[in-house]
Amino acid sequence: MSDPRTTSPIFGQLTAPQAWQTVDLISDLHLQASETATFEAWRDYMASTPADAVLILGDLFEVWVGDDAVAKDPFLASCADVLSQAAQRLHVAFMPGNRDFLVGSAFLSGCGVHALVDPCLLEFGTQRLLLSHGDALCLADLDYQAFREQVRGEDWQHDFLAKPLTERLALARAMRSQSETQKHTHKQFADADAAMALNWLNRVAANSLVHGHTHQPADHPLGQGLRHVLSDWSLDHEPHRAQVMRLDRSGGSSRLNFTHAKGF
Repeated sequence: MSDPRTTSPIFGQLTAPQAWQTVDLISDLHLQASETATFEAWRDYMASTPADAVLILGDLFEVWVGDDAVAKDPFLASCADVLSQAAQRLHVAFMPGNRDFLVGSAFLSGCGVHALVDPCLLEFGTQRLLLSHGDALCLADLDYQAFREQVRGEDWQHDFLAKPLTERLALARAMRSQSETQKHTHKQFADADAAMALNWLNRVAANSLVHGHTHQPADHPLGQGLRHVLSDWSLDHEPHRAQVMRLDRSGGSSRLNFTHAKGF
């Protein structure tokens, strides 16, 4: 496995148009057919948010085995419809996570959703925020980093997507089962490596880093700025969480909690 400390990612860039006054950041919804309350909350949020843009920083879906699965899965088709409807009235962008890194350009373009490179520099007014899903920063999780390097390779993805859909779904279930088993054998989960995060921040002269992945929402000092960790969404299990980080052009930010019953 290559050492991520000695390599630098290719940074994307998104410059917010002058017309944008508010931008919402969300991540880790892990949408799946069995968790209807979370899906309904996300559906209602996407239809009602007053933001000019919604940037989804990975793991929108619990699993993604290829864009062709949408035609066979009514739940994924419903998700696509939510994205398409929202994209008609605001800017919707998606960054791949560790669960849905196989979401392809065909699906995104079909929904009118823009692709975000991980990591991506967001220029919004006077703010320079570096956005990431966050999994690439969890360097202490050596097993995951080795797995990540393998599955993000073109050869692995080509071979996986060439398999029949039924086989891909079975492989995905097996990988998720293994992941769930590992969760119960580790007392602590790897967090973002502070040195690597600061290195990323400095390379693009950003004010703050925003990421998800760890499901540990908090704000941490990072150099002269902050590292904002986004909340996951879970309305089918206690404790309920559905947090949105809202940025405004003046430089302010707030964390808002959303439920489909009460809104914000």
